[in-house]
Amino acid sequence: MPRFPFQVSSDVPVFLAPMAGVSESPFRRLCRRFGADVVVTEFLSAEGIRRENRATLVKLGFEPDERPIGVQIFGAEPEAMGEAARLVTDVFAPDFIDINFGCPVKKVVRRNGGSGCLRDLDLVQVVIRAVAAGTHLPVTVKIRSGWSEDSRDPVGIALRCQDAGARMLALHARSRTQMYTGSANWDEIGRVAEALEIPVIGNGDVKTADDALRLWQHTRCAGVMIGRGAFGQPWIFREARALIDGTPVPAAPDVAGRFAAALDHARMVQEYEQDPPGAAIEFRKHLGWYVRGLPGSAALRKRLHAVESFDEVEGIFGAYLASEWMSHESNGAEDGARAAVEPAA
Repeated sequence: MPRFPFQVSSDVPVFLAPMAGVSESPFRRLCRRFGADVVVTEFLSAEGIRRENRATLVKLGFEPDERPIGVQIFGAEPEAMGEAARLVTDVFAPDFIDINFGCPVKKVVRRNGGSGCLRDLDLVQVVIRAVAAGTHLPVTVKIRSGWSEDSRDPVGIALRCQDAGARMLALHARSRTQMYTGSANWDEIGRVAEALEIPVIGNGDVKTADDALRLWQHTRCAGVMIGRGAFGQPWIFREARALIDGTPVPAAPDVAGRFAAALDHARMVQEYEQDPPGAAIEFRKHLGWYVRGLPGSAALRKRLHAVESFDEVEGIFGAYLASEWMSHESNGAEDGARAAVEPAA
């Protein structure tokens, strides 16, 4: 098994994926608490970093309990990427710097960033070398399988990244034109893992802990990255960790426990954000994810999506727990709430 370029505590680590507007410090800390081995920041513009844009720099900050952590940057200008890498290294000192070659969003791609770079693999290599020249930290990359179905060549792209100096590679096994539709091709992850000498992290369609186990068994990748599968269920990491390690799987929290985790998340957001009303509104999406699939969830989501302060959330949860929907859940609710917020072993 290839060696990781930074210290990890598991033979097959489980990563939280970098996701814009989601992988912020409070969520990263919560996922670490629930067993994520490695976390990565949401992707940040190299131009914003080099120009010391205040909003961008705030998102570069992290707490000690988030380590090991990578900072992910994006851009198509090698000089800017190198400068950004230097600033991130000198000021924030994460465990590694990750380059985003995977984001499919139009506003990023039209500037040739993210997966847009995959149209020019010479540029990909120049960018990797520029970032590596700007830092002593390990440089890693996250890619897709190709720009389009016609140009899909994950092994070729991955080998070019490795040759340019990437020390770890995460593959979201979709093309850019697929966006988030269709299925991730896990066979491609297996082929890339076999072809490369550096650790390969598998990503795509990991919605449950069972999916994480199946991806690892199918590909024998060095680690598994979970993105949207963590929405509303950060305990997916401790479950995946147990399945991969072959140890007993902790029980998922009951409804009261789920609410306790959501409230813990909300409290961390309150401490982190400098605009409480705006943060509460932005947090609505997380609240919707936490209550997904519950009895009466549509009505519950409607109330939660109207909150304007964090204080409202606890009252809504309390009313739900006391309602007829939850009458059969009353036994053991307190234990479930306590278990949900305990750090993973």
